[in-house]
Amino acid sequence: MPTVEFGQLLRDARLNAALAWAITGVVALVAVDGFLTGDPLWGAFATAVLVLVVIPPLAFLSARTMLPWEVLLLAALPILGRAFATFAVSSQIASYLSVAALALLIAVELQTFTSVRMSAGFAVAFVVITTMATAGIWAVARWTADIWLGTGFIDALGPDETAQERAMMLEFVASFIAGVLAGLVFEFYVRRVARVKSRLPEGSVP
Repeated sequence: MPTVEFGQLLRDARLNAALAWAITGVVALVAVDGFLTGDPLWGAFATAVLVLVVIPPLAFLSARTMLPWEVLLLAALPILGRAFATFAVSSQIASYLSVAALALLIAVELQTFTSVRMSAGFAVAFVVITTMATAGIWAVARWTADIWLGTGFIDALGPDETAQERAMMLEFVASFIAGVLAGLVFEFYVRRVARVKSRLPEGSVP
């Protein structure tokens, strides 16, 4: 009977798809919980992750055309951490990592399912820039939620405008650091170790 290495088993296309869909289901539950428990902004963020995750299977009409399960797990962990965080510090760290994870998903999908090919330096820079752009959109979303929904996200950053602006700048710095880490993960794991294309059905990659 032939032996199958554990690493090869985890890279099996069917098992990868099963694990990926399981993680996707958990993120969906968090998204629904966010909307039902009065945290619509994080519910919307989790929904954005879900949209990115389901684009490949919908585009190729194949439930097995999923990103590597460990990449999805990296994207899901910050969301789960934010959903179940007890301390504010844990919640903030989850925010930075979630933004970086979103950028990582975009980079992996472009690299895998399109004709885009990134050099090592450009790949890291792309993830960092995408992370910073997402952080900016996230800041605008919180500001808009404060105005229209009275959520108080910005007010929670400090007692006055100066403190709030300083806290916001520190968030951008933290997001930049998280983006660098996500870029390194993309370059040294996703591109060199994960063997993404070997887990996908034939015809699902260019």
